Amino acid sequence: MDENKEYNEQEQVEAPAQDENVVIDGDYAGDSEDTQAEQEVNTLENQLVELQAQVEKEKKEYLFLAAEFDNYRKRTLKEKAEIIKNGGENVLKGLLPIVDDFERGLKAAEMDTDAKSVLEGMTLIYNKLVKYLESMGVKEMNSTGEPFNSDLHEAIAQVPAPAEDMKGKVLDTVQKGYMLNDKVLRHAKVAVAQ
Repeated sequence: MDENKEYNEQEQVEAPAQDENVVIDGDYAGDSEDTQAEQEVNTLENQLVELQAQVEKEKKEYLFLAAEFDNYRKRTLKEKAEIIKNGGENVLKGLLPIVDDFERGLKAAEMDTDAKSVLEGMTLIYNKLVKYLESMGVKEMNSTGEPFNSDLHEAIAQVPAPAEDMKGKVLDTVQKGYMLNDKVLRHAKVAVAQ
């Protein structure tokens, strides 16, 4: 065993010490690692610069889109307010000729003592007004004789039913109800049979 021990000690002594600065193909191994690390750092720095430029570009686009959307929102709110403000303009313009007819009818009624001609004039004006309202989507509800419907009618009185089949039905309409394009504009005030 002593021989093996001596042999191992000799190998250790004769083996060249490995140094980080051993020359490999004219370069030191440490220089090669430094150069490689510098190249990686440069590559990463370039990628960082590119990514920062891309983030700035995306940020500018985002801010532009946010400003564009804000302008769109403001513009639509303004347009909506104008529509609401001036939406009744066409309706009122359509009512003006009817008002003119009423004024002419009142002047004619002052001079004419015949109630029949005044009644005919008022009937013509009334029919013109109803026709105009229908053209705008306003329709009169037919309530009398119909079953009571709380979505359409407002019961202001309960009256004893004249017949058994009339229970729960509208006997009399005190004030007409109106619909605007299938939506209740005004509920009909009715007397209901009980």
